[in-house]
Amino acid sequence: MRRAVVAILLTAAPLASAWPATASKPAAAAAQTMPSAASDDIVAVVNGEVITRAEVDNRARLFALTTGQDIAPETLKLLRPQITRQLIDDRLRMQEIQRRKIEVPDIDVAHAIADIERRNHLPAGGLQAKLTGQGVSPSTLISQIRTQLGWTRVLRQELSERGRITPGEIAEQEKIFKRQTGQPQYRVGEIFVAAEDPSRLNDARKFADTVIKQLRAGAPFGIVAAEFSQSQTALEGGSLGWVRADQLDPPVAALVAQMPAGAISNPVKVAGGFDVVTLEEKRTVGSDLATVLSLRQAFFPFSTPLDPANPTEQQKKALAEGTELSKSAHSCDAVEAANKAAGSVRAADPGQVRLDHLNGPMQQLLGPLAVGQATKALVTNDGILVVMVCAREQKNLAAMTREDIANQLLEERVELASRQLQQDLKRRALIDMRS
Repeated sequence: MRRAVVAILLTAAPLASAWPATASKPAAAAAQTMPSAASDDIVAVVNGEVITRAEVDNRARLFALTTGQDIAPETLKLLRPQITRQLIDDRLRMQEIQRRKIEVPDIDVAHAIADIERRNHLPAGGLQAKLTGQGVSPSTLISQIRTQLGWTRVLRQELSERGRITPGEIAEQEKIFKRQTGQPQYRVGEIFVAAEDPSRLNDARKFADTVIKQLRAGAPFGIVAAEFSQSQTALEGGSLGWVRADQLDPPVAALVAQMPAGAISNPVKVAGGFDVVTLEEKRTVGSDLATVLSLRQAFFPFSTPLDPANPTEQQKKALAEGTELSKSAHSCDAVEAANKAAGSVRAADPGQVRLDHLNGPMQQLLGPLAVGQATKALVTNDGILVVMVCAREQKNLAAMTREDIANQLLEERVELASRQLQQDLKRRALIDMRS
């Protein structure tokens, strides 16, 4: 299944950004000390279009910045062959996008970037500033996003009528779902590293091993997947959503059945390459009752980190503003307006959250809170937070509508079409790899 499932866990501590607030000094150092040759050296020619050393190094710097971890320049050098092949795949995709005269408007790219910023609690323009500040050309990520969006439009054309899901197909899936009620279901994320050529398996495995090392050191899975997974799930931060065992590759299904929640797998050999998977949750097919909250939050940022024993005047003012909002706000619109007035440093709408997925203190705080009632002003290290419950529902989150089933089938079909078309483009391409 290829479906976006965004889980945002609200905590009373500072809401941690999935993108590090600042890249660690070792990561920044790695980004700035990439082993280099001349930046205009040609590393590959794809149907007459060149890929330069500078493009490869920029993608490697992006990897270092994304992980926020200490990556030795020697390690990044080892990743160059796989990064080069990813750039070749991207170039082939963009050539096909251009051949079909498909345009990706700048506004669509801007919306995609804004969505990344929203999911990672960055202010508008914060992503570009972060890249520039760490020596990474923003065009590296912009080009990647433009290619992903354009490729989605290519696949829409490619599937055409084959993309239409019939009532009969939906009915068949409903029968399967009913038969499997009570069996395990898994919420899984993936990073797919392509390696169709058997001679390239070693490079692909080295790349997967390095990705795993950084993920286990704390790199955010969703962002790493968005930038480096060669599956269509990259657009959704690697999320497969909720899947049954029969919807996964057999070796992946066998693995997730044994994995604890939160674990990162070793590389799993699948058709066309390697999968790196994380198991987020398990549940029972057909039954997942939960209290779901719709929230709004206002965040009043501190200009400097908080010293509880010696708060600054600005911090005292932020606390006063949060306290006043807590007493006076009687609607979610009021909380959203206050967040905007405070600079929208954090998104006002964190999305729907499950009450039982919140940490203990937040469950105790939000559990009895009435709809339209704000919390007290919550003090964090970097600001004051006020939260309001806008709606509260009891839901069976494991129930699947006919629309859910249709989307699931379509997303599986899109992924298969993507891999098949990519392989066909490679077979027909003239690719000259330079040493």
